[in-house]
Amino acid sequence: MKKEGRIHRDHWYSGITEAFQMYIPGNRIYQTMPAKRARIGTLFILPFIIGFILFMVRPLIESFSMSLCEVKLQAGAGYTKTWNNFANYNYALKVDANFNQYLLDEAGRMAINVVATLVMSFVIAVILNQDFKGRTFCRVIFFLPVILSSGVLPGIESSNEFFNLMSDVSKAATEESGVNLSASLQSLLSVSGVASDVFDVIFQMIDSIYDIVMASGIQIIVLLSGLQSISPSLYEAADVEGCSGWEAFWKITFPMVSPLLLVNCIYTIIDFFMKNDNRVIECINETMYGMNAKKMDFGAASAMSWLYFAVALVFIGIGAFIITRAVKSYE
Repeated sequence: MKKEGRIHRDHWYSGITEAFQMYIPGNRIYQTMPAKRARIGTLFILPFIIGFILFMVRPLIESFSMSLCEVKLQAGAGYTKTWNNFANYNYALKVDANFNQYLLDEAGRMAINVVATLVMSFVIAVILNQDFKGRTFCRVIFFLPVILSSGVLPGIESSNEFFNLMSDVSKAATEESGVNLSASLQSLLSVSGVASDVFDVIFQMIDSIYDIVMASGIQIIVLLSGLQSISPSLYEAADVEGCSGWEAFWKITFPMVSPLLLVNCIYTIIDFFMKNDNRVIECINETMYGMNAKKMDFGAASAMSWLYFAVALVFIGIGAFIITRAVKSYE
């Protein structure tokens, strides 16, 4: 057992050493193709790295400092910080009446939406990869939610009077008719006692279908690029060997594209946690800006933000752990 641990540790150290050698001229790894690709990739993300260092590192440090202090605003003099250990975290977890409940609700909703988004984006990407008339037009349609959800559509939904009026009319019509097919079917299946928990998850996905479609654009593009990179010769060889389309999907398509599921999983989790309709973020804003009869408390809001960030990291770690052991990687 100790020998295996030592081997794993030595392998980890050698991997870090090789990663640094990719950027240092004068060694054998520097001239290899993976090193050249790593340097090119670093050039592409260099603007983000520089921007993060210049504009994000200091606010992150200041925010973490506020989460451990009592912050008092002073007119014309900014603010002062008084160290109070973990009092703000204690307030967020034990005193605030809504934060814990919102955190649990959003975490559960995120887990369901991530699975549904990954499945839907994969199915749509496979369909859009087929050769049919109007394929380009269909790809544009499925990418439109990315453009609309970037700020235009949420603004329309929140401030457009016609949109709100139509929503109220639809809700009123449902209440007057007394018929809600989704709710009625859900109640019927719940009374029957047949896999009620499973049906609750399925109906929650159905109720969130609008949000799922709106959040699937980037994932579809990523998976579509992976599908197009698969060599047609693999399918030709499978056809010669007598494989059916179903077998070719599970033996070729899914294993070759599965590494991209990790990218999509991480992106989907982060995208969900940053949504405008997230009740945890609303609770943090209410605490920070003193809305709903609350006083302005930058320290408590910072503690809530860091707790929310920690939960997001935990879900990313769980998703990465599951997917890296469930998928296959091909060079």
